[in-house]
Amino acid sequence: MTVESEQKLLVTGGTGLVGSHVIQRAREAGIPTIALVRSVDQAKFLKDFNAELVEGDLTDKKSLGDALTGVTIVVHTAAKVGDWGSGDEYRNTNVKGFENLLTALEEQCLIKHLIHISSLGVYEARDHYGTDETEPPHASGIDGYTLSKIESEQLLLKHSIPYTILRPGFIYGPRDRTVLPRILERLKSGRFAYLGSPEKLMNNTYVEHLVDAIFLALFNEEALSQTYNITDVSLVSKREFISTIAELAEYQPPKKVVPLPVARNLARIMEGLWRFLGKKQAPILSQARIKFLGLNLDFSSQKAQQELDYQPQKTFQQSMGATIEWFRNHHQLP
Repeated sequence: MTVESEQKLLVTGGTGLVGSHVIQRAREAGIPTIALVRSVDQAKFLKDFNAELVEGDLTDKKSLGDALTGVTIVVHTAAKVGDWGSGDEYRNTNVKGFENLLTALEEQCLIKHLIHISSLGVYEARDHYGTDETEPPHASGIDGYTLSKIESEQLLLKHSIPYTILRPGFIYGPRDRTVLPRILERLKSGRFAYLGSPEKLMNNTYVEHLVDAIFLALFNEEALSQTYNITDVSLVSKREFISTIAELAEYQPPKKVVPLPVARNLARIMEGLWRFLGKKQAPILSQARIKFLGLNLDFSSQKAQQELDYQPQKTFQQSMGATIEWFRNHHQLP
């Protein structure tokens, strides 16, 4: 594939953690970029990265037209995220919205490559020890978000768009507005507890490393029709992950451990009660959070290393250090 100067990039989810970093990297590479955003007023910071802001919503196909003009490559990061909500809530954006985008892209016939950001959550909710891409997604016993990610992968295969699927783990980095702020709040309040053994591994993926993988795949014809797991090469235990955050933020590291069987039973009870009461916020314990914090999440990124030359350069300490420094400098530490 011809390189950057002859391409025009569309980034969906431009204001999000991954999307904003993709746009920032595109500016550094000199790639003309359109950022599809739901509100231009809330995306003004992207103008610092020379992105053209186009207001649109994936759930409204008619609103996508202006965003697609002249586009040849796409990085699709937009998604409804979180660990609480009905399957239909996630499906509306992550599947139906994605289908609107794919159909619109096919109609303009210029697309050379689409990078679809999926998730390691598509694999079975069990302990993993070096699981690679040969294991198929597992659709039973998972939350609405990860189920919608499986369905979006399946949808992509039914269309004619040249694609690559990347499956990152827990993405962290500057500008995170979802999981890391909740962890920081619980650490500060002393309410954080490990679920099961703290020595089990995280599937940590620093956002800059994920963006490395995106651009390595984007202009690589060998990556077409391929799926890659993307994690930091050096995974860390839950204890190291959480205690490093606590140390950098100057909070007390947690010591509480809830046995996994107890956590699972409590999660079932709380999820049932929350649904009965119609609560919009997630309970403090859910099956999705147990999957994130209670299981061994060691996934292999060897395929990406071998085929894309994906070689993350920063250690976990460096990556999380830069992340917490950003939170502190932008007054985001609770």
